[in-house]
Amino acid sequence: MTQLTPIAQAARAPEPQAPRLTRRQKAAIVVRFLLNEGAPLSLSDLPEDLQAALTQQIGRMRLVDRATLAQVIGEFAQELEQIGLSFPRGLTGALSELDGRISARTAARLRREAGVRQLGDPWDRLRALDLPALLDIVDRESTEIAAVVLSKLDTPRAADLLGALPGERARHLTYAVSQTGTITPDAVYRIGLSLATQLDDVPERAFADAPDRRVGAILNLSPSATRDALLQGLEEEDSAFADRVRKSIFVFADIPARIAPPDIPRILREVDQPTIVTALRFSADAGADARDAAEFVLSNISKRMAEGLREEMAELGPVREKPGEEAQNALIAAIRTLESAGEIALQTREEPDDAG
Repeated sequence: MTQLTPIAQAARAPEPQAPRLTRRQKAAIVVRFLLNEGAPLSLSDLPEDLQAALTQQIGRMRLVDRATLAQVIGEFAQELEQIGLSFPRGLTGALSELDGRISARTAARLRREAGVRQLGDPWDRLRALDLPALLDIVDRESTEIAAVVLSKLDTPRAADLLGALPGERARHLTYAVSQTGTITPDAVYRIGLSLATQLDDVPERAFADAPDRRVGAILNLSPSATRDALLQGLEEEDSAFADRVRKSIFVFADIPARIAPPDIPRILREVDQPTIVTALRFSADAGADARDAAEFVLSNISKRMAEGLREEMAELGPVREKPGEEAQNALIAAIRTLESAGEIALQTREEPDDAG
């Protein structure tokens, strides 16, 4: 009987328990199971450290019995069923989710505080830049760096960028692309990180528009005598700034050169008819350019409406300077409002030919 005691004790002893699995081991089992089942599984969106940890864990695993597999998959399915809401991981996902719903100023501050490295692939930000911003990067960087930028863009964007560059610069840049065959992924990442950091290393501006555009907008609605006097004073102080201000000014006489004929009826709908009649009648006595602008307006509306306006202009008689300029400014303000709303587009002012 004494000899049977160990056997009896062994029979009464509980069966050995399966080793307790860590969450990382369970994740490795789930991934291996899904891959075996042919599931279209992509792990590239995971942070690099998690991708590396998962790959290493899978490399350390050996055999898993059916009971353990069933238990792990069951736990995984149960966790999925209990999920009611998921949030994006990290600041990158949060900023993407809230894009357009928080102010650009707040988004820029968050990027600066968190650092570009925490915001995912820097090339995603660089590829999203508009053409002028990309041209600015290419202009200030070396040919080798610009070649990397060109190579990381989508083909249509790269073609647009090359087309916007001077011929010699475009040729040098195209040749430099041929020298990028041996560059490492880490070097490309560090280049993108440096360029993206420069995007955030820009001081906040209190005003969205440049100074010349702000002054031009003010002078647009100023009396002509005030505008002329201020422009003359600016010319004496800073001729280059004065020239930029002149280019940003839009006055009544600029209408034929800057407004497309089909937009005239849309503009007039924003202004009451007495104001239109006053502006047009005042223009008839305000010089050749103003008369041409008034005639341009009348020529691009319906014949019946134009005849009605002409009759009212004749009945109105001469208009004093102050109410005349106020009426013209009301038309200019309507044009600016429609432009800001994207409902009309101002045509580019043609520069005078210095060689002629």
